[in-house]
Amino acid sequence: MSWRENAFTTDTSTKDDTDGQSLSKRATKNLVDKIDRNLLPIISVLYLVSCLDRSNLGNAKQAGLAEDLHMTGKDDYNIAISVFFPFYLAVQVPSNLILTRLRPSLWIPTFMLAWAIVTISLGLVKNYTGLLVLRCALGIAEGGIFPGIVYYLTKWYKRHEYGFRIAIFFSAAEAGGTFNGFLGDAIMDMHGVGGLNGWSWIFIAEGLVSLCIAGVAYWRMHDYPDRAKFLSPSEKQAVVRRLDEDAYRLSDRFELKYVRNALLDWKIWMHMIITVGICVPVYSIGEFLPTIIQDLGYTDDHALLMAMPPHGAACLFILCGGYLADKHRQRGIYIIGFCLLAMVGFAILGVVENAAIKYSACFLVAMGIYPIVPQDVAWNANNIGGSTKRAVGIAMHIGFGNLGGAVAGFIIREDDAGRFVSGHGILLLITASSCLLTAFMTWYLRKENGRRDREYKCPDSYTREEKMREAEKGDRAPFFRYTI
Repeated sequence: MSWRENAFTTDTSTKDDTDGQSLSKRATKNLVDKIDRNLLPIISVLYLVSCLDRSNLGNAKQAGLAEDLHMTGKDDYNIAISVFFPFYLAVQVPSNLILTRLRPSLWIPTFMLAWAIVTISLGLVKNYTGLLVLRCALGIAEGGIFPGIVYYLTKWYKRHEYGFRIAIFFSAAEAGGTFNGFLGDAIMDMHGVGGLNGWSWIFIAEGLVSLCIAGVAYWRMHDYPDRAKFLSPSEKQAVVRRLDEDAYRLSDRFELKYVRNALLDWKIWMHMIITVGICVPVYSIGEFLPTIIQDLGYTDDHALLMAMPPHGAACLFILCGGYLADKHRQRGIYIIGFCLLAMVGFAILGVVENAAIKYSACFLVAMGIYPIVPQDVAWNANNIGGSTKRAVGIAMHIGFGNLGGAVAGFIIREDDAGRFVSGHGILLLITASSCLLTAFMTWYLRKENGRRDREYKCPDSYTREEKMREAEKGDRAPFFRYTI
């Protein structure tokens, strides 16, 4: 008998376990660590590369893209950024529905293969119209990645575990993004190679990297726990059992009524609105932070270097927030705290003249805004009962929320006054709105959990058969309790 099989202990008091097996605390940790080692590296790289490929337009602009494509209009560049997002949104729900039926190890890498081809094609574009068309195609090719990865993680981890895992791959992309400017500068040195300009090589080189990683992903990505090659048969059973218990044994069937339930669930729509209010400042700061620092007197590589510490601090807060929110099994209060931190930063940026204080405010903004994204995504996913409804709800949330990126390019503009007073004021108000809605959601979910505690018996006291009879109700089942 192997050490893995020895890790199982018998717990005859577990009401829902028909086979009487449960994992010891140490064995559970070993099992989750093993899942982390086999899942998180590849999905972190996938998401990092997707973020780099969608944000390299700024580097290409600096390398002469606008001049070569005759982008003479005042808003041509902002339109090229924004046109990506409606198509990014449109593909997310269909993609996640397909993912519930297909193997993740095929579906997700295929998206990467598609966006790699589109990125390489961007390097060969000859006019502004072609640029817009390919940016639309890139939105379609990348649309399924973020919601697909989040849904994928919910099929491997319990509700209070995958918030930290979402934070891990999100922080990896945030950390990698800080080097995007230097990467663009390095690739620009290829100007003239093959008769192509430097901005062409930015797209081509990064697209070729994505193409290679897509090939690795076909080989390295795993499907769901019951088919994972790195798990022993007993470990597969343990993972499936613990997830089944954590999901209250709700239905995993694919039926259109669950799609309809997601589309009509006001709580999902509330998260979508909250996320719009977060994504607008996320994309604004991510796109224009170097410009803000340049306004403080730093230029070129110095501006890129000065942008790195705030992003580094944001990564630390993303990870700490994800860990603590999972540990305490609460998300609303953390999101409120992060919103307040960002609001203080925006207020300082809008009214203070001192350069050192304004730079410090950039830390507050980054440390407040970025950690909210993975926690709000996890919060929404935590509170959707049933696999199909969760897949649709995650895609609705992420897709609609990212519409904030479509307007972000018009909030803080390079031709505004030096301190971008109007832009920071708008971002402050938008963040405050999301904060208030988060406070409302936290209050409502506490109230609803309290009502269910009073009117129904304790969730642990339901038998397996009782839960199966209510499985069709999803998060409306009497034994379901919301994460607050």
